[in-house]
Amino acid sequence: MIDTHSHIYCDAFDEDRDEVVARAQQAGINHIILPNENLKSVELLRRMHSQYPDYTSMAVGLHPEEVRPDYLEELNAMRHMLDSDEFIAVGEIGIDLYWDKTYRNEQMEALKIQLQWCVDKDIPFIMHCRDGMDEILEVMDSMPRLPRGVFHCFGGDAEDVKRLRQRGDFYFGVGGVVTFKKSTLPALLPEIGLDRIVLETDAPYLAPVPMRGKRNESSFIPYINDFIAQTLGVTPEEVSRVTDRNARTLFGLDAG
Repeated sequence: MIDTHSHIYCDAFDEDRDEVVARAQQAGINHIILPNENLKSVELLRRMHSQYPDYTSMAVGLHPEEVRPDYLEELNAMRHMLDSDEFIAVGEIGIDLYWDKTYRNEQMEALKIQLQWCVDKDIPFIMHCRDGMDEILEVMDSMPRLPRGVFHCFGGDAEDVKRLRQRGDFYFGVGGVVTFKKSTLPALLPEIGLDRIVLETDAPYLAPVPMRGKRNESSFIPYINDFIAQTLGVTPEEVSRVTDRNARTLFGLDAG
């Protein structure tokens, strides 16, 4: 199993990061992708990746909640980082208007710039969306060509799946939310299809049942994997096999 979205480089894991990684390995997690948040967090990613170079991969991007008046300066610095091959994706990027719409236009411009990086470098995006699907689609529709990518922690409905598929053959990140009692995501799994699902935690956030309320970590992926299997009526082995293949295809990971 691959955790395609984990922030275990952040300070929530400073006291026991090695133990967290060990638990993930024991739970059958064979790779972890680390998405970036802002310019300051890049060094944290690099530090963790240097400790686990074969077990982790890095993405670089400006999280929409981190878009501020100086966002172009941050983006310029990040763009130069893509001149090397140390990053396998651009992310996490996107639109988040849940708490604050002040920088809506700046978020849209930042998203367009970073999606163009994906096109230029032929690498995928990791998309964050909260109350921003219309804006994301508007940005996408303004571009002559779209890259491949994943909609992380997908929280849309069947119509959103349809609208996205009208624009590209994207993947959908499924994490702990799918196990929540009031989640509408289980009903969407057949619509999305196993061949377009990748597993994720978004650690330290959104731990799955029965760990809900605790700090999330990559070793909890099996709970998500098993829930998807039960919902789709397939074996857990089939879910882990297909979602691993999906992740390796999307992010260009070596088979392992």
